[in-house]
Amino acid sequence: MDRIESLRIYMRVVDCLSFSRAANQLQIPRSTVSTAVRELEERLGARLLTRSTRSVAPTQDGAAFYERCGRLLSDFDELESLFQESSQPLSGCLSVSVPSRMGRLLFAPALPGLLERYPCLEVVLSSTDREVDLIQDGIDCVVRVGDVTGGSLVTRPLGVLEMANCAAPAYLDRHGTPNSVDELERHFAVRYASPTTSRVEYWDIETSDGVEKIPLRSRATANNAEALIACCLAGLGMIQVPAYDVREHIRDGTLVEVLPNDRAPSMPLNIVYPHRRHLSHRLRVFMDWTENLLREAVS
Repeated sequence: MDRIESLRIYMRVVDCLSFSRAANQLQIPRSTVSTAVRELEERLGARLLTRSTRSVAPTQDGAAFYERCGRLLSDFDELESLFQESSQPLSGCLSVSVPSRMGRLLFAPALPGLLERYPCLEVVLSSTDREVDLIQDGIDCVVRVGDVTGGSLVTRPLGVLEMANCAAPAYLDRHGTPNSVDELERHFAVRYASPTTSRVEYWDIETSDGVEKIPLRSRATANNAEALIACCLAGLGMIQVPAYDVREHIRDGTLVEVLPNDRAPSMPLNIVYPHRRHLSHRLRVFMDWTENLLREAVS
């Protein structure tokens, strides 16, 4: 096997902490992964991984070798790209993850234009509100709403998302329209439960003294944006969501904005990707395209 390829396989095994998961992400047989690592260890004369029936972990030598591999492969990719980016068409596969509502409203409709421009490019689009693990799940980049954690991740800020409070006309006909924050105590909300932590979010109101958290009554809870908005449209309660999510519903009257001067704080919007000294040309092109798409769509 090519030595560079064996290094890539080893790094993917360490990233995934699994031979099987690495094989699935690389789309090669598990036996090929095992053979590549075994031959690498024999060639180096060192044990790189500890193996058990349930897990794989790098040894002390394996962890040091992993760091050196990363630098070596970055240099190699950068050397190749010096000539490929200008002489070859953009090609290869990108795995990206975006929030569910963005996937349906923004990315899916816009992807044909990108793929028509780059016919040799393939995009694997994951659409979920769950916080994915870029390394474990083999994701090249994600679009994330809210604060970003993780020391091994690089964040590319895109701006902020303005928030909106809204309700269906049927709900307002039944319960009335709140005219002040003080009136919220007699209203119902469709609550949002984080799909990652299951924590239920309060209503937030930005004030001059900070953020006021209001525990509205609720009889319905959703753990993704699509279900949250669907419940609101059904008249089950009021919601707080990014304004772009409900822009068309407010325009066509199926939802009504309430308390427009008492919104939740704006939420940061970022592209996030694993820390690498060199980014592939296709990833840089995709992130630039994503930045332009989101700036136009949510502004």
